[in-house]
Amino acid sequence: MSNVRIDRRVFLRGVGGVAAGIAATSLTACGTGTSRSVDSGGKSSKTLVVRDSGGTYGEANQKAIYDPFTKETGIRIEVVNIQYAQMLAQIQQGRPQFDVIDDSMADFLRFKKADATEDLDYDRLKNFKNAGIAKSLVTSNAIGKNYWASVMAYRTDVWGRKKPASWADFWDTKAFPGDRALQDLDADLPELEFALLADGVPMDKLYPLDVDRAFKSLDNIKGSVKKFWDTGALPGVLLGRKEVVASSVWHGRLDDLIKQGSPLAYQWNGARRQSNALGIAKGAANLDAAYQLIDFALRPEVQAHYAELYPMAPSVPAAYKKLSSSTAANLGSSPEHLKSGFDLDVEWWHENQDAVAKRWQEWMHA
Repeated sequence: MSNVRIDRRVFLRGVGGVAAGIAATSLTACGTGTSRSVDSGGKSSKTLVVRDSGGTYGEANQKAIYDPFTKETGIRIEVVNIQYAQMLAQIQQGRPQFDVIDDSMADFLRFKKADATEDLDYDRLKNFKNAGIAKSLVTSNAIGKNYWASVMAYRTDVWGRKKPASWADFWDTKAFPGDRALQDLDADLPELEFALLADGVPMDKLYPLDVDRAFKSLDNIKGSVKKFWDTGALPGVLLGRKEVVASSVWHGRLDDLIKQGSPLAYQWNGARRQSNALGIAKGAANLDAAYQLIDFALRPEVQAHYAELYPMAPSVPAAYKKLSSSTAANLGSSPEHLKSGFDLDVEWWHENQDAVAKRWQEWMHA
């Protein structure tokens, strides 16, 4: 099922309006149109090639990770923006044109099953030892770099002092009247978890998902859903025009609108977190440098710098000590938001996404 993926590329189509994950074969930064290699200042001329998804995400990587890393080590960074299928093909041919992979945890699970990535030697990552990274973000072939989340958004000017506090409130169109919007399959994985939370399933009992119960819950809200959105831009447009009063949304997508004074707010209770991670391609030409870069990216100050530039949350808790309070309050891995949200079960979705997609299509056209 090629159109369903747990993938940051999908999210990046919304944030900043920048398309990401663009297939490319050159060793330049296709997201910006200019080379991302940095003058080594007379140090080592070794070049490390990193795959990331470009766009504003890649620009944040450049400023927070790649440039400081080159300045410290002299190792030049070049970037490729290629998708999973092309990465896998290069690795299986024994000629990967990249060393480090920055990608979703979902793709790393697929890489693992295809034996396409190196098993990480965690003894070579000195910054990992006391990092306190969540166990769900530490696998044999990948280590979590940062989080993103799907959350509820709503207009603050339609219900007086009342504010929706849960997905049950989102589903309650009597107490909180008005049209809704939810994510379509064409954008990312259907939001079955939100339907189950609305129906009373505790967050720690979500998985394995009760698909039948989820679709029954979706039946209860379907008539009030004006739009099943398929791009990250749509929730902001629909909410801004007051065509809907509440919507699921990729966190960060409304930040600019809120700063401009739009009467919008996020509700973090029941947020569905996903993660990007770092790993090493099987047969990578620059193994030592690859470990150096991954280790560098796990420094708390580097993680904090990244979060200040781009609305993805650190995987290293100590980064929060180095963040401004305003930034920290708006990130999915803050202590408060970790308690109020949940991590998407990548394994469950990997095994069940085809069946869910078929069921979703049938339900949409019923």
